[in-house]
Amino acid sequence: MAKPRTVFLCRACGGTQTRWMGKCPDCGTWESLDRHTVDPAAEKDPQRGAVAWLAQDEQGAAAANPARPLSEIDSDGQSAARLRSGIPEFDRVLGGADDARGVVAGSAVLVGGEPGIGKSTLLLQAGRAWADQGSRVLYVSSEESAEQVKMRSARLDHRESPREHDNLYVLAETNLSRIAEQARRLQPAVLIVDSIQMVYRSDIPAGAGSVTQLRRCCTDLVTLAKLTGTAVILVGHVTKDGMLAGPRLLEHLVDAVLWFEGDRYHAHRVVRAVKNRFGTTLEIGLFEMTSQGLKEAPEGAGVAAVEGSTKPRPGSIVCPVMTGTRCVLVELQALTATGFLGAAKRKCSGVDANRVAMLIAVLEQHAGLRLADRDVFASSVGGLRIVDPGSDLALLLAIAGSHYKRAAAPATCAVGEVGLGGEVRPVGHMDQRLAEAVRLGYTRVIVPATDARPARRPGIEIIGASTIDRAIEELG
Repeated sequence: MAKPRTVFLCRACGGTQTRWMGKCPDCGTWESLDRHTVDPAAEKDPQRGAVAWLAQDEQGAAAANPARPLSEIDSDGQSAARLRSGIPEFDRVLGGADDARGVVAGSAVLVGGEPGIGKSTLLLQAGRAWADQGSRVLYVSSEESAEQVKMRSARLDHRESPREHDNLYVLAETNLSRIAEQARRLQPAVLIVDSIQMVYRSDIPAGAGSVTQLRRCCTDLVTLAKLTGTAVILVGHVTKDGMLAGPRLLEHLVDAVLWFEGDRYHAHRVVRAVKNRFGTTLEIGLFEMTSQGLKEAPEGAGVAAVEGSTKPRPGSIVCPVMTGTRCVLVELQALTATGFLGAAKRKCSGVDANRVAMLIAVLEQHAGLRLADRDVFASSVGGLRIVDPGSDLALLLAIAGSHYKRAAAPATCAVGEVGLGGEVRPVGHMDQRLAEAVRLGYTRVIVPATDARPARRPGIEIIGASTIDRAIEELG
């Protein structure tokens, strides 16, 4: 028999090296190689052990799942069916058409985020919603007892007479073979494992949470999802560097990776898909943490922006940004302070630091601002990470307003892309952006000159700006 051998697996990229090195030669990350024991005998059949009850002989498997021409495959079959959770913001992130959103049957989803951000709360709420709709759900808690899960569920139920969730089953277990046995007996539509770091296989000589255990347990659970049609949702912890614990291999194995964003000490939460084989990665879900769990906030940061716009403030501009198919009004703030020439600080939160550096260079070159000896701080309010290039104009006006100590008029927003030549370029979905601004009470909007058609949207004053100088003139 082949003897087990030791390799070193990179936590950042999943690359395998034959010896330990301080720096991964594949991705260049320092101190990221972990020892990993490879047993050739165990790798022969990755479905053996925890999911051995799924194994079939070769003839039976070939007869049950023969190769078929692509033209004969029904795309509307069970493999494409989706289970709606009844939480629209969560279903939006999972992907699908407007009338058919939700988790895909037989898929594997990995949910990551910082401790205390709300991962377990959201999945328990989603499990209760699926159970209320008649789907059988198995919630596996590897970190809490069944009684603790019951107490957490009671806190989420604010009704005078708590609802009984007969289709929601709770299992406090860490052994993968016993989890698979319960899944075989119950045959749930959704299997939630919270969290994958505590699940282990008894036949593997490694501790729970190690690279070996994570790799095999995740592989077995993904195999279970594909062969039974059960949607498997896994919760993954993050390291101190903000990465999902374990190698990137977990992200490669699953079909979708959802990421929680936001500060655990603030109310707003953002759920974003960083990988999704069955939908777009541009959609986001907006939530607010309350005493009854996560509450949907479809208007999200836009509500806070409207409430904060009643009094003009230098360095604060609201921008209607596009996140997937939705428009959200987000307040962008900037602050310039006295710094030191050659050592000026550029700090960003929620916005791209490279984009901010470009806007600062454009302001210095084309607007005459002297920012080389000024510390510049930029952030987005509400914990939303902004990647829309249409936010350039609002961020530039926030920096210029803070420097000149001038503010835009009340109920004013701005949208447009800024070029290196100081011009303001048009952006897409302008009608949708203007409609959202009007709905939330904004009366003035600064847009690129090519989009400044007076009759485009009634109820709002449209100000066209072809250059950044023209846009800065709108600051009071």
